[in-house]
Amino acid sequence: MVDRRAFVAMAAATPLLAPLRSHADAHMPRIGFLGATSAIAYAQRIAALRAGLRDLGYVEGRTIDIAFRWADGRYERLPDLAAELVASKVQVIVTHAVPPTLAAKQATSTIPIVMTNVGDAVANGIVASLARPGGNITGDTFFAPELNVKRLELIRDALPQARRIAVLANPDNPGNVRLLQAMEGAAARLGLTLERFDVRDPTALDATFAAIGAKRANALAVLEDAKLIGMLRPIADASIRNALPSISFVEFAAAGGMIGYGPDFLDLYRRAATTVHKILKGAKPGDIPVERPSKFLLVLNMATARKLGVAIPDSLRVRASELLS
Repeated sequence: MVDRRAFVAMAAATPLLAPLRSHADAHMPRIGFLGATSAIAYAQRIAALRAGLRDLGYVEGRTIDIAFRWADGRYERLPDLAAELVASKVQVIVTHAVPPTLAAKQATSTIPIVMTNVGDAVANGIVASLARPGGNITGDTFFAPELNVKRLELIRDALPQARRIAVLANPDNPGNVRLLQAMEGAAARLGLTLERFDVRDPTALDATFAAIGAKRANALAVLEDAKLIGMLRPIADASIRNALPSISFVEFAAAGGMIGYGPDFLDLYRRAATTVHKILKGAKPGDIPVERPSKFLLVLNMATARKLGVAIPDSLRVRASELLS
């Protein structure tokens, strides 16, 4: 039997069948969405975007249309998918993460782009500045190096005796270099040693965790990445099987990871709908300041902690936004 929540999430992320267009609805605004992974992996976030649009009075299929393009984890497909959206004459393109945003930027300099969940938009050359992004791109960004440093501090608070931390990364993400540099600096300050392990798909997880075990890592930190978001549950399950406390983005805790910390991405997707609305009403994206997250969540999966024999300190529990039991 299909889990009800999973079914609802999948349904929310699946594009509705577009009705046949009549002459009367020929001018219906059309949004493009460029995704690096799949509708299922981003089900909750897409549901938040749709909810934000509904709150603003948009009815999908009646007053607005959304065209989805998903790369299914194959980043090399993103340029072609971005070109498809441009050719379909969408009024706005919504993107998530750095790779889809860069692909959209390369595909068009005129169609407005609303990015969300993008790490370090200025450092990655996506916008000129946060206050005055210029060009055709706006949206939200977070400072990924600082975020991953904070996760190291949190895993250290949860495991005071930990000394060696495995870092799981997608080798196809160029942003990892700066993240790891920041994390290495923090690790030295915290008395930790980092060991990087690359993974591209779930079939390689058993071998990867065997290598992590050989290094005698005390915990696991999973870097923010669109492809790894699509592997949340397999990674969480593998960490439990290998008795490895873990930390990553917020949704990771709900998937079975021990700690989730980061921006409230669902809130950012709802806010992305507001930015889309402003642009459809005539605002220029280059004049809309890029936002930074104002809401961060700390989620502790206490059930996972019990399975791993980890006693989460009270000092960390009282800081949690949510305790999963």
